[in-house]
Amino acid sequence: MPQLNPSPWFSIFIFSWLVFLTFLPTKVIKHTFPHDPLPQPAGLMDPQPWTWPWT
Repeated sequence: MPQLNPSPWFSIFIFSWLVFLTFLPTKVIKHTFPHDPLPQPAGLMDPQPWTWPWT
């Protein structure tokens, strides 16, 4: 039964985790959003009261 021999499967397991831990975090960190919202000062916001049609 080849499944009981851990030598090839263990090396594949270690290699795959090395790939995941080296390439994926760098790709995730480099990700940027296309439309980054700009902070606006609170003084420009003038909220209007909501007019409910049934009141």
